[in-house]
Amino acid sequence: MSLTYEEIKAQYTALKQTFDYLLSQRSQIADFFRAHAGSSVAFVGCGSSYAISESGAFSMRLRAKRRAIALAGGDLMLNADGYVPLLADAVLIAPSRSGATSEIVEAIRLAKQRAPVPVLAVVCVPDSPVSAMADLTLTLPWAFDRSVCQTRTVANLYAANLMLAAFIGEDETVIDQLALVIAQGEAYMNRVEAQIREAGDFDWTNVVLLADGEVHGLAAEGAIALTEIAKAQAHAFHVLDVRHGPMVTVGPDTLVIAHLTSRQPEQQRKLLQDIRSRGAKVIAFGDASANLSPDDAELVIQTESELSLPVQGIPFLFIPQIVALGRAERMGINPDEPEGLTAWVKL
Repeated sequence: MSLTYEEIKAQYTALKQTFDYLLSQRSQIADFFRAHAGSSVAFVGCGSSYAISESGAFSMRLRAKRRAIALAGGDLMLNADGYVPLLADAVLIAPSRSGATSEIVEAIRLAKQRAPVPVLAVVCVPDSPVSAMADLTLTLPWAFDRSVCQTRTVANLYAANLMLAAFIGEDETVIDQLALVIAQGEAYMNRVEAQIREAGDFDWTNVVLLADGEVHGLAAEGAIALTEIAKAQAHAFHVLDVRHGPMVTVGPDTLVIAHLTSRQPEQQRKLLQDIRSRGAKVIAFGDASANLSPDDAELVIQTESELSLPVQGIPFLFIPQIVALGRAERMGINPDEPEGLTAWVKL
């Protein structure tokens, strides 16, 4: 059994700790954002943390009603002078596994040189370089992935970002549903893992992940996981946007992992029909309210309960993680030691 698999299967245990910890810090978090009322929010991350930063920024706009963007750490580091207008009157949020990635550390240093940017760090390593630069640090050591490829860490940083937005926007529904999906997590993984492995057990060469809204960033993270763990070509697109060019890459050698909702089900069903007519196989995911039929895909996975869109992202992420692990095992790839990668980049 690989360390990567152990950490994937441990993510809900860690999520419970993260949820309880964030709740215990709610007053402190509220005070931090109250002190910067009216400020915009800029998330900064690299790789997986950038993917979830895109989701975090979307949640901050939608649920907290704050202007928010996501910046790649290397982009901000290289172009800090040009991004001063984005940083003016902004709060910088840095979700990071190590808190030591060179681009993030340098990007924050340069940003703080150019504007009085308060920093909130969400990290998995106590006393990290990013923590030392932050005005407020939330530390999640139980979410730290020892394997090179992030799995458990990603789910926990995503949940933390979502809780920040829910706290600021006082979205109690999201908070309650996060508690629910975490409580159901172990049973969910046990119910669907074998089905996911079977659906992904064919000679595919590329994966297309489809998701909208706050889940799109997690689809991008799923593509990263497939690339790193399974050395596969994987790309993420918005659901209907796959028709606008990327459809040419979909064929008999393609696995499509689609996050679908209860809205306009006929449009989504037509898309799945178009994809399958090209010979691709589909894993379709939705919550209990999604209007999905077993005839819509090779595998249909639905959650036990109705969930708000961003909360659905957590069980959705498990699908590309297990697909990636299954392919790595079939190809004889060690998922714990991806060639040419390190746990975090030091320039």
